[in-house]
Amino acid sequence: MPAVSFQNVSKTYGAPRGALQALKGVSFDVRPGEFFGLLGPNGAGKTTLISILAGLARASEGRVLVHGHDVQTDYPAARRALGVVPQELVFDPFFNVREALRFQSGYFGIRHNDVWIDELLSGLGLADKAGANMRQLSGGMKRRVLVAQALVHKPPVIVLDEPTAGVDVELRQTLWHFISQLNKQGSTVLLTTHYLEEAEALCGRIAMLNRGEVVALDRTSDLLRQAASNVLRFKTDDSLPSELAAVARVTGRVVQLPANDALAVERILVQVREAGVRVEDVEIRKADLEDVFLEVIEGSNLARRAREAMPVPGIYNTALAGVEGRAP
Repeated sequence: MPAVSFQNVSKTYGAPRGALQALKGVSFDVRPGEFFGLLGPNGAGKTTLISILAGLARASEGRVLVHGHDVQTDYPAARRALGVVPQELVFDPFFNVREALRFQSGYFGIRHNDVWIDELLSGLGLADKAGANMRQLSGGMKRRVLVAQALVHKPPVIVLDEPTAGVDVELRQTLWHFISQLNKQGSTVLLTTHYLEEAEALCGRIAMLNRGEVVALDRTSDLLRQAASNVLRFKTDDSLPSELAAVARVTGRVVQLPANDALAVERILVQVREAGVRVEDVEIRKADLEDVFLEVIEGSNLARRAREAMPVPGIYNTALAGVEGRAP
């Protein structure tokens, strides 16, 4: 039985005329004990899917199961099996850290939970903040408390929605060390993140969403094998020739171009030299998950635009018949 099962999940917001379809028949399973990544650009539908999983939104169609419990018809059992860390910093300003964790335990009917709470505080670097009021904590410390609250009832499924957004390196390392230990002990982890190097390092399988649809679902290693084998990287202050600019990834002065072999590298460098582009710090590296992500999303967008450009069957013929039948 899957730890989490999304079965043909769709979600539409708004009235029929101005409706926005955030999810379109999303289906995939997360296996027990898996560290699973859910990736996608802003607006892809990731947070909507997590909200449906957590019971904060209701699917327009389809079902979501957590350890066999439907999140709508068997919500109490499904919610007990989940520990959700949201994107937003939500906290109660009237309690200190330990009190907040004790109250969170009580929501799940758990008493005398201090041994596990102490372990959470230690593992997440909060031990010296146990008596501090939540209002006194920095943003990074508040996020650590959110993680502790999600884990306080020892859920078998941990859902992390952008858990390291805007936090420092120390917290990222502390969090991933602790979560990885829980995963090794059997916890299932579902992660959404924009830090693709984290997903590449942590996730065994990955699903990619774009405009509410699953556009890739595979093992991380297999996704990486599908990408261009190498990437040519250099810095420049000059504009690239149009042919290269169309396929380049440019970040400030840094230019990255797919190059499958030595001939491709030589061809690119010849084009750059002939265009008078001055380059520095030239290097060749292996393709990473960011390269795969951009390739998959761009391919998905191209396919969508091609579908939208196709004439709808019957409309052209009906319109033509009306024109031909019109009196001169």
